[in-house]
Amino acid sequence: MRTTDSSTTRTTSTAGTGRGARTARTAGGTRSARTARTARAATAVAAALGVLALGGCGAAETGRSQYAGDDAKTVRLSVPSWVGAQANAAVAEYLLERELGYTVKTQQMGEVLAWDALSRGDVHAVLEDWGHPEQEKRYVGEKKTVVSGGDLGVTGHIGWFVPKYFADAHPDVTEWKNLHKYADQLATPESGGKGELLEGSPDYVTHDEALIRNLDLDLKTNYAGSEAAQITAIRKKAEDRKPFLTYWWTPQWLNSQVEMVEVKLPPYEEGCDADPEKIACAYPDTPLQKFLNADFAEKGGEAATFLKNFRWTTEQQNDVARMIAHEKLSPQEAAEKWVKGNEATWKTWLPR
Repeated sequence: MRTTDSSTTRTTSTAGTGRGARTARTAGGTRSARTARTARAATAVAAALGVLALGGCGAAETGRSQYAGDDAKTVRLSVPSWVGAQANAAVAEYLLERELGYTVKTQQMGEVLAWDALSRGDVHAVLEDWGHPEQEKRYVGEKKTVVSGGDLGVTGHIGWFVPKYFADAHPDVTEWKNLHKYADQLATPESGGKGELLEGSPDYVTHDEALIRNLDLDLKTNYAGSEAAQITAIRKKAEDRKPFLTYWWTPQWLNSQVEMVEVKLPPYEEGCDADPEKIACAYPDTPLQKFLNADFAEKGGEAATFLKNFRWTTEQQNDVARMIAHEKLSPQEAAEKWVKGNEATWKTWLPR
């Protein structure tokens, strides 16, 4: 569900709402799907690589970390912009520091950049990956600089959603073939007379424009600008009981406050998203994965063991995400509150 490509290093967990699901929200490679691609996202990644790369071209291939001076008790985590991923990092940081005595440093960056940084050792772990088959093939399969850290325990899903009150009044709107009937009701000043498909950040990697084109739908994408802005727009429309159609995902804490119903797109089948220009199928379910730098996985001691063991449920992640995004707690405050109430869960993550 899926990001900003900032390379700013932070010594505390990244705050803000970010994306709840995520940028490239598709399963990949060994998880029976492929990541959707867009020219816009590729351009953003290429530009950001120039900022992050060490010493210019080829830095991602050197295997050297710019943080080589860190001691063995420092752990670096990549944190995507969406709030669910921030919840992972906040809880991991809190426990690594309070229970195991590590110093945790976090860095917000785009997902593809995170894979490059993970391979170099600039970050030690990515705790929520929505599927990047090209990077997984390169770094896990070929270069062997990254290894799997196991399942996060959360299954992600992307789709198109309408509010339940609208679906209750117009039950056939949940079939994609009927969306044209409601284009006028879904239209906004920004959609140019077509029905609006509300999107989040323009950095999210989606295949919605290809779907609209290939399914010949009377729709136009409109980007709110960020997950936070998209949530604000959804809540406002829901309060006013207005119809809307939005790109959305689960898990996401807002789903407990605004009830939405998924529109049935043509069913996902293996390989149906192989060509980004020809996609005409739904997004797949995505078991979210963790990945570790290979050297860290082998030599990272208790920290590496802890991150491999870190596994929680969608409900638990949503609890922390909701505290950060809705209750306006800092990530550290949310993590502390969750840890105090869930000892039976996190005790199983600690090295034995």
